[in-house]
Amino acid sequence: MNHKNAIITGSSRGIGRATALLFARNGYNLLINCCHSHEELMKTCEEIRSEYAVKCIPFLGNAGDPACASELFSLAKKELGDIHLLINNAGVSHIGLLQDMTDEEWNRLLNTNLTSVFNMCRLVIPDMLSRKQGKIINVSSVWGICGASCEAAYSATKGAVNALTRALGKELAPSGIQVNAIAFGTIHTSMNNCFSQNELDQLASEIPAGRMAEPEEAAEFILQLANSPSYLTGEVIKMDGGWI
Repeated sequence: MNHKNAIITGSSRGIGRATALLFARNGYNLLINCCHSHEELMKTCEEIRSEYAVKCIPFLGNAGDPACASELFSLAKKELGDIHLLINNAGVSHIGLLQDMTDEEWNRLLNTNLTSVFNMCRLVIPDMLSRKQGKIINVSSVWGICGASCEAAYSATKGAVNALTRALGKELAPSGIQVNAIAFGTIHTSMNNCFSQNELDQLASEIPAGRMAEPEEAAEFILQLANSPSYLTGEVIKMDGGWI
């Protein structure tokens, strides 16, 4: 199998973990990353190493910190070589009224959801430019398109990711590099643990598809986008069960 090399941030659980497993199954060597969940990250890495004939390099650290992101990228280059694909999946949510949000909560949200994307794109672009090819996929949210009450700050970070995706897609298209984002609706992950079962049931009833998506479905769509024709770039594509 002709392996390709990918970096996936935020890949210890949820969408990131499902994506790492799927891409490993499809022959990608991986650097997987998270900021806090070291045990879960190592379990994911060990599962990949035992099940698939690919390299898997774990990196614990905050991709929103420039020095940490640089260390992450240097390790990926050293262990894997050329980086063909970057998946910016690191993200956190915040639910609450904007006026009640602290500076620390705002900075954490901005750092994780947006600055990490900036840091990783800035690092990987020169590597891709040298080969006139590469793919960047940003994991976003429908709230970045239309906004959500009590998630104004989260919506703002994802809206910025969407704008960055569209602009960077135009900037890098002449060099053969694709930049796209997927605006997911509600995915069945631990990010929803703040909701009661009744609230989750109510939410599902509002989605035309009648349910939340599973992380594995999100991963399948990310893989499809990674395999898309090079002419597809600068797009923010919804996957939300017809919700928004």
